[in-house]
Amino acid sequence: MTTTATSTASHPYLDGPPKQVPGFASLHRMVGLLLAEQAPSDARILVLGAGGGMEIDALAREQSTWRFDGVDPSRDMLALAEQTVRPHQGRVALHEGRIDAAPPGPFDGATSLLVFHFIPHAQKLATLRAVRQRLRAGAPFVVVHISIPSAEPERSLWLSRHLAFAGTPAASAGTSQQAMQSQLAILSPEEDEARLREAGFQRVALFYAGLSFRGWVGYA
Repeated sequence: MTTTATSTASHPYLDGPPKQVPGFASLHRMVGLLLAEQAPSDARILVLGAGGGMEIDALAREQSTWRFDGVDPSRDMLALAEQTVRPHQGRVALHEGRIDAAPPGPFDGATSLLVFHFIPHAQKLATLRAVRQRLRAGAPFVVVHISIPSAEPERSLWLSRHLAFAGTPAASAGTSQQAMQSQLAILSPEEDEARLREAGFQRVALFYAGLSFRGWVGYA
């Protein structure tokens, strides 16, 4: 994998999530806590959607003996992740592709933050099942993404709140909302929970809610 010379500190992608996701820094802490409840000291963690590397970096700083396998379909984003996780490079392996590019495991935990609203509806269940198949029995899977009501006018209202929190200018908010409606595969919270259970995850529980974002933990 080629590493670019761009400084991660100035990369625009890394500036986005803290502005768009309520409590972003605390979210990483919560994810680490939920994983650590079950994971051993030498845990191997699967990160689905590792582009940018912020998630792995945050978890690796908290857990100095964990190892990580990160998967992302974007070569450019993986190059950025490689820079971000450089302080932990002996414990991190990055793989280009979707879930089928991930090692078979078994993993002691898995995460997918801010990813599933990009995965097409027809691929969500298969992706969840593929994650579960790579986990040890009882291992946690922590997932966070946009999840809002399907019916109008509630759906449009939540999208407008999402854009307002992110600081989207009022003049472009309408266009941005239309783009989200057409380009993202967003489910309702009830549908998201149902998919997790259908994929075989047990004890599915909501642990995070921040405006348009929801987070669940389930166990293989």
